Amino acid sequence: MDDPAQNKPPTFWQVLHSVMAAAFGVQSAKNRKRDFTHGKPSQFLLLGLLFTGVFALTLFGIVKLVLHLAGV
Repeated sequence: MDDPAQNKPPTFWQVLHSVMAAAFGVQSAKNRKRDFTHGKPSQFLLLGLLFTGVFALTLFGIVKLVLHLAGV
C-alpha cells in the first residue's frame, strides 16, 4: 500500500540532501525514486548549480589560505 507522504513533492531539505548525495555519488534507491517521480528538475538544477558554486568557492578559499600560510 502506498504511503500518502510518498506522494508529496520533496521538501527543500530533501532536495538539498539529494543534491549532496549526487555530488558524492551515493543515493539510496528510495530517494532516487522519490526524486524522479515527484521532484521538479528545475529545483535540482538550481540547487545543484548553487551547491557546485559554493563548493568551488570553498575549495578556492582553502587553497588561498594554505598558500598564504605557507608564505607563497
